[in-house]
Amino acid sequence: MMIEPERMTDTFVTLARIDSPSFEEREIAEHLIGQLRALGGDVTMDEAGSAVGGNAGNVFARFAGTGRGPAVLLSAHMDTVSPGRGVRPVREGQRIRSDGSTILGADDKSGLAIILEVLRTLRERKLPHPPIEVVFTICEESGLMGAKALHLSRLAARDGLVLDSGPASSLFVRGPAADKLEVTVSGRAAHAGVCPERGLSAIQVAAEAIARMRLGRIDHETTANIGLIEGGTAVNIVPDRVTLRGEARSHDEEKLAAQSSHMVRCFHDAAAARAVRSGTDAIQAQIEAKVTRDYNRMRLGDQAPVVQWVLEAARQTKATVKCESTGGGCDANVFNSHGLRIANLGTGMREIHTTGEYLLLEEFFQTGRVVLSMLQQAVAK
Repeated sequence: MMIEPERMTDTFVTLARIDSPSFEEREIAEHLIGQLRALGGDVTMDEAGSAVGGNAGNVFARFAGTGRGPAVLLSAHMDTVSPGRGVRPVREGQRIRSDGSTILGADDKSGLAIILEVLRTLRERKLPHPPIEVVFTICEESGLMGAKALHLSRLAARDGLVLDSGPASSLFVRGPAADKLEVTVSGRAAHAGVCPERGLSAIQVAAEAIARMRLGRIDHETTANIGLIEGGTAVNIVPDRVTLRGEARSHDEEKLAAQSSHMVRCFHDAAAARAVRSGTDAIQAQIEAKVTRDYNRMRLGDQAPVVQWVLEAARQTKATVKCESTGGGCDANVFNSHGLRIANLGTGMREIHTTGEYLLLEEFFQTGRVVLSMLQQAVAK
């Protein structure tokens, strides 16, 4: 279709050079607000930044339709993971990579660039399209916080796309629900060299719990991980406190509940097996465990309007796109949990969250063409 690949590439490079770690999206938000207003959008920033402790809110823009049809949502997130300051994009043939000292930020600035290019092309070519609502979120990488703080009542769109995944051939329509776990193990401090037998090591209890825990790939629908451990005060003190944070994910709610319960039970079992005597009293290790829902699962049927629009757009542009499941979570999970029908389309990013991240330009361009065509499919015939 009629996108301009080099312009879209330049847009991506410009965005990649703007520092935008989670909670510090102000500079890129202001840049995007200027771009969206120049394209004729009615643009506002919400108060999500205040809600999550950041310096900017979600950016929301509305574009009037030039053809009949339901409003369509296009969304991507503005924040990046670390190390993401001072990104220097390097173009090598048909890919763009970082210089190796930082991430590239294709997650998710490739999505931002695609949306801007599609809007430019619609305006320049005077192509018919339905009403379009654009949401650029903050703090996605820190737990989908911007999407969770967004007042979805302001959206007219019920259908749309998040552009925030890898292969351009992947239209993710199913994703897992996730639970967050935070566990604090309390033991008893003692001098590690003089009287270690008086101490009760919280780290040892935690280690024994993890050793008996099912982690990693549990089955084809379920995963689990312990990702953060913080505790202890000095190498010569038996540690009396340690906090662990982890997660469980599953496409099946019963499996998710079972995995989260199993992880908590492992801590309680390990604590029950550890005690130290103080005089005539037995001091037992203590567990405080909290399990909270991080996000709900995403599950779109093949007949969902956005799925049909994208698959038809792929046929029209001779692109390969197929419906898939993912083990990841994104803003689409939040949108779908509120009754919207939002799929996640890949943009060509690879090796995300690493300093080896790169963007495949042909896939990047393909998604631009597919999204442009998708909006034509959404116009009421």
